[in-house]
Amino acid sequence: MLAKGLTPILNVSDIRASFDWFAKLGWEKAWDWGDPPTFGAVCSGKYEIFLCKDYQGGRGENGTWMSLWVDDVDAVYAECVANGIEVTMPPTDEPWNVREMHVRHPDGHIFRIGRGVDED
Repeated sequence: MLAKGLTPILNVSDIRASFDWFAKLGWEKAWDWGDPPTFGAVCSGKYEIFLCKDYQGGRGENGTWMSLWVDDVDAVYAECVANGIEVTMPPTDEPWNVREMHVRHPDGHIFRIGRGVDED
């Protein structure tokens, strides 16, 4: 098998609130399905994350962990703080040569936002 793409699906308790949370992180609502919506997606450039209300995957203490790669971790940190996003770890240079920070979605999903220390 040769994968041509990968789209994570997060279990969320409130799709509309999740759209708002991702907007604070700089992502856009791509689409939603249902009335009221029970499925939808957010996107950043060519990348997309599906959101599924109360069905697929875990959340809370068993939420999903996901790595997002960015150009400037410190700029993202400043945006998160300004927008009231819960930061669980500020930007830190890790021994594995990545500068990263962690933020928590209201349903417990953790996003590791990082950049290689040696990237130009």
